[in-house]
Amino acid sequence: MLYAFSIASCCCAAVPALLTLFNLSEYRVPPAAAEELPGVTVCIPARNEAAGIVACGQSVAASEGVALRVIVVDAHSTDGTGGIVAGLCQNDSRVNLLASAQLPPGWNGKQHACWQAANAADTPLLCFLDADVRLEPAALARMATLLRKGDGRKAAPRTALVSGFPLEETGTTLEWLLLPLIHFVLLGLLPMRFLRTTTLPGFAAGCGQFLLVQREAYFASGGHAAIRETMHDGLLLPRLLRRHGYGTRLADLTELARCRMYRSAQETWNGLAKNATEGMASRGAIVPFTLLLGFGQVFPVPILLIAWLRSSPALPWAAGAVVLSYLPRLFMLRRFRQKPIGAWLHPFGVAVLLTLQWYAFALKLMGRPAVWKARSYPAS
Repeated sequence: MLYAFSIASCCCAAVPALLTLFNLSEYRVPPAAAEELPGVTVCIPARNEAAGIVACGQSVAASEGVALRVIVVDAHSTDGTGGIVAGLCQNDSRVNLLASAQLPPGWNGKQHACWQAANAADTPLLCFLDADVRLEPAALARMATLLRKGDGRKAAPRTALVSGFPLEETGTTLEWLLLPLIHFVLLGLLPMRFLRTTTLPGFAAGCGQFLLVQREAYFASGGHAAIRETMHDGLLLPRLLRRHGYGTRLADLTELARCRMYRSAQETWNGLAKNATEGMASRGAIVPFTLLLGFGQVFPVPILLIAWLRSSPALPWAAGAVVLSYLPRLFMLRRFRQKPIGAWLHPFGVAVLLTLQWYAFALKLMGRPAVWKARSYPAS
């Protein structure tokens, strides 16, 4: 039995390790900015973002190489966010404040805010940006270049959306334990070449913190109105466009943007759980992901210890599983500026991640609502 477990563990660990090796060269920074680019409207949904909205707005306003407009949607904040943005508007005519309409039944708050901003925009490109993201001056122009001109590699026709993952800044234990796993799951489980070269919805991926889309394709596909009840536009908006025949791309924004997603263990847990059932914790995905990550990432170290204590002939397989399980995280350490302690505690981090997925799945089965930003959303 131990021999069989060791082989299974080694095989499951090999899948993310090999995919990561291929994907690290596939997942690139966006190309240098072109000289002529269309106008961009940056749409920022903001609900109780008083602590950081100025820094976000200032970083966007410093963007270079694009004709810029900014629309901040104040989604009924109670902390003075709207007043702060009004001050930004007085200092920069490119910044506009839009007071959100009342949230209609069946809508997620962020999707509603994004939809209102998109309808108020008139530029060829729309950038949906979370209020906790800080952009470097070249970020928008380089991502717009990737969208309009590509990066010299073969890509699916009619590319209409590009997204990227910023540098994820972490502070609390649960942040540095779980947030680096975003890159691990992305690079270790998604064949990114197929994301680039096909429009198949199954290869959709994106980050809701930064989504840049052609306005025409956005409305032709239904935009955020078509995913109004969901929590995960980072995945579902690219999937929506691909279902309508458009191509989508991903880029590495580590050097071009940064984000502090959460600031406490409770925020981290609730924030990751709120949309888990639209990704790994969906009904058809949670069991396969649990088996693959459990055998390939969580079990290798315990299996190795047991094999070593028993002097089992399975020891080489068990050792191979441990090496393969750690390889992706070690490759990602410097490139994505992750904390070493999180990488060394990788098996424990994956175990916590799987626990979170099952927690979210159980809440959905029980019909418990998801709560975020003081709003409650039905589990269905």
